Amino acid sequence: MSRTQEAEGALQLKWELVGHGWARCHLADGSQAASVIASYCTDALADLVAGTGELFGQRRSARFFFDAEPQELRWVLRETNDVINVTIYEFPDIAVSPDLPDSDGTVMWQSAHPRPTFAHAVLTAAHTVLKEHDEAGYLAKWAMHPYPVALVQDLRRLHVRDDDCDLPHDLSCP
Repeated sequence: MSRTQEAEGALQLKWELVGHGWARCHLADGSQAASVIASYCTDALADLVAGTGELFGQRRSARFFFDAEPQELRWVLRETNDVINVTIYEFPDIAVSPDLPDSDGTVMWQSAHPRPTFAHAVLTAAHTVLKEHDEAGYLAKWAMHPYPVALVQDLRRLHVRDDDCDLPHDLSCP
């Protein structure tokens, strides 16, 4: 088993559409698990994919949030030496939390993974939800935002080009 495959086994990320306009993101690594919810008030899957893609350029950090009505779930991705430090903060009220520093939030999840492992997990979650629902089904359940085809294609292109990932990549998905 390669180093990438061993690392991939340590991170699990699953995206699940639950009801109309709601999604749940399950995260697990060797020592902890978390499940965060997002409403369609934010384009959460697109934000996760885009935020991960931002770490392939000159940027070393990305920030985005999920609206959990009324909570804000703020994701902070920081890359250091090809390791992505992921921290998810929970704030009780999205109406006031955008102006608050991260330190005012409660840490819901904190973990670090090689960039290839994290990017691959995000892509796998995005591909799995597309296979389960297809684009039309995704839009019907998510309601306000279409499946982020271009963002997923871009992240896959960057990941295959820049990461030394020897795991399979589903090229049949858009």
